[in-house]
Amino acid sequence: MPLAAAPRLLAAVLLAIILSACSARYQTPVAMGGDDDDAVCQSRGYAAGSPEYVACRKDRDVQRSSATTRADRRQRDLGEYMLNHPDRP
Repeated sequence: MPLAAAPRLLAAVLLAIILSACSARYQTPVAMGGDDDDAVCQSRGYAAGSPEYVACRKDRDVQRSSATTRADRRQRDLGEYMLNHPDRP
């Protein structure tokens, strides 16, 4: 490897490491807003421990799980598309 290419390679590796720190798996999807479930359900007027409060927390958990599942499915579909269509960017 020529000596002139070493700084470019080092810069590329460093950039890849820095950018990889920006990604995290299993983050709460943006659609959920990252709200605190307890605060949201209590702001709707449900007392903690009441059946309505429990239903609210379950609904929010189902919504979060569905959003994560959709995001995983979109990522998988994109990967499969890229594997099946290597000639298209």
